[in-house]
Amino acid sequence: LEGIDSRFDASFVNALGGDRPLYKHQESAVRSVVSGRNIVVATGTGSGKTESFLIPILIHLYREHLANTLKPGVRALVLYPMNALANDQRDRLAKIAQVLDEEVFRFTFGQYTGDTPESPKDRNRASAGASDRRVPGELLYRSEMRATPPHILLTNFSMLEYLLVRPNDSPLFDDGNQDIDADRNPNLSL
Repeated sequence: LEGIDSRFDASFVNALGGDRPLYKHQESAVRSVVSGRNIVVATGTGSGKTESFLIPILIHLYREHLANTLKPGVRALVLYPMNALANDQRDRLAKIAQVLDEEVFRFTFGQYTGDTPESPKDRNRASAGASDRRVPGELLYRSEMRATPPHILLTNFSMLEYLLVRPNDSPLFDDGNQDIDADRNPNLSL
């Protein structure tokens, strides 16, 4: 992460794996995204694709933190074709969140899939014990994510479709302005 931003705290760099150099494709991707360009990363399994997009996301959030402008709201939507991959990503984010929270700053993230409980009392989606695995910055329940949208939202393609059309989930994406589209287009109805 040398040369990207001189304001980076050593603890921030270390939490992102700063004890090892990035692979060439990771470094190129991070530099491209941080400078405002889009990227496509296509490499094999286990080659470090996640770092190519996750590091720039965390850099963006950290910059907001440094500028004192980090507030609730989805900044990154991480989509997976199935829940197993989203679960793996949740575990990776949890490890990073714990280190950053202890030493640098707290970002928020939530995994919103069909298995995500509505609240701690949700009996249909195995909410029992969910809070036992919570890490700093993690939002576990649908109701939490609607009330205070996470910075990073993990989901799958099928659930994203529901999130975008269900009025109850609109707070995740509309910054509390549920009627904004209806005001612009009175013929729009959900």
